[in-house]
Amino acid sequence: MATFIAAIAAALPLTLSPGTAAADRQLSRELPTSPAADNGDVMSSEPGAFYLDPLKAFKVKANVHRIMYRTTDRVGKSIAVTGTVLTPRTPHHDPRPIIAFAPGTQGLADKCAPSRQMAEGTEYEALPIKKLLDQGYAVVVTDYQGLGTPGVHTYMNREVQGRAVLDSIRAAQHLDEADLPDAGPVALYGYSQGGGAAASAAELAHTYAPELKIKGAVVGAPPADMNKVADSLDGSAYSAFFNYALSGLAAGYGVDIAPYLNARGERVTSDLRDNQCTTQAIGKYPFLQSRFLTVDGRPLTERLKHAPWNTIVAEQQLGKRKPALPILLSHSVLDDVIPHQVGKNLAADWCRQGATVKFASNYIPTHIAATEGTVAEGIPWLADRFSGKAAPSTC
Repeated sequence: MATFIAAIAAALPLTLSPGTAAADRQLSRELPTSPAADNGDVMSSEPGAFYLDPLKAFKVKANVHRIMYRTTDRVGKSIAVTGTVLTPRTPHHDPRPIIAFAPGTQGLADKCAPSRQMAEGTEYEALPIKKLLDQGYAVVVTDYQGLGTPGVHTYMNREVQGRAVLDSIRAAQHLDEADLPDAGPVALYGYSQGGGAAASAAELAHTYAPELKIKGAVVGAPPADMNKVADSLDGSAYSAFFNYALSGLAAGYGVDIAPYLNARGERVTSDLRDNQCTTQAIGKYPFLQSRFLTVDGRPLTERLKHAPWNTIVAEQQLGKRKPALPILLSHSVLDDVIPHQVGKNLAADWCRQGATVKFASNYIPTHIAATEGTVAEGIPWLADRFSGKAAPSTC
């Protein structure tokens, strides 16, 4: 089986050229499903690059590899996703820790995959990633399901995002070129969509990846309650995110959303799926109200309260499972995308189950700017976890 996977990968190599998407999709269609293959297996890899700016004037000093690795979708089927493994060139005491960085909202189009945007200098979370590398940590960044691989990105699908994050750690450990420890200390980090993915990974880790030595998780502004987040997003400056979520959940659960949409709704949804990454989407579709996209004039947020959406949304809820690792949950009181109360409620839910949680509020205005609060609190918190200090708790 390993020979067969290698043969496929050799025949359809990963590249960062415009033809990458087609190669990635073809490789994933032919993914073997033998039980001999394991989650986190690296199917193909190639050298990559990480730039901080689109002019490519500032290249991060790290050994970079773009990878394709195996994970599982929502229903347990083997799938391939891509990602990036970064090893800093600065020395670090052995074993070097690995951070699984769960990226925030990127978009739905293949070109929006973090591995591609990092190579092009357009990744808006480049600085948080670099700051982790500056600490001497290796970092692995998943592209999630559907960004550069078949189908629509399953944006906001709790379980598949958590699995992709956990399997990215396994892939980084398995990648010989990265020269990382096979069983060393690791941690989870994410903000916004990434905060939700890191939270999901934290909840799943003890059953899905019990062998990983996860020292903790930094969870920033997690969209833990889809109903509350949807109500906040619809008609806001970030209304494109709601459309992303509708498309991503529909893709993950096999729901056709076309019957809900009018002609304008179909055009906007198609544009967001095929063309607009996060920064472009925010600029093109601010304050878009979903009621103007539907055939009956009812807001799509109302649809979420009825079948099949009510069940789908309920399955994305975070806080129903106890993380068996310490958590730092950071959230701004002035967040204009994900209400602060959503993060506060998640911390309370975990506390009630006996988890070790530090809930850290800040007053940095706007969702985008508040990522700096998570970085500022998260980096020293991670250092303490890796040094073996007892995790603080606000429970």
